[in-house]
Amino acid sequence: MAEQIKAKRTTKKTAAATGGKGIRVTQIGSAAGRPDWTLATLKGLGLNKRHRSRVVVDTPAVRGMIERVKHLLCVEAAS
Repeated sequence: MAEQIKAKRTTKKTAAATGGKGIRVTQIGSAAGRPDWTLATLKGLGLNKRHRSRVVVDTPAVRGMIERVKHLLCVEAAS
């Protein structure tokens, strides 16, 4: 049973691991006082506090998440 649960888990792929291009997103605004989906979207991007950065893989799903909370983020190309 434990093996089945472990098999279902997926790991988040980083830009370096996939060999793809990455995007650096930095949270510059707070999710306090905003709708619940805002905090959920930030958590999906790996962010939870202001001034924290994360390099994410450039996929259409991630681009959609960034578009949804773009007023709280600073987005730049990862080096």
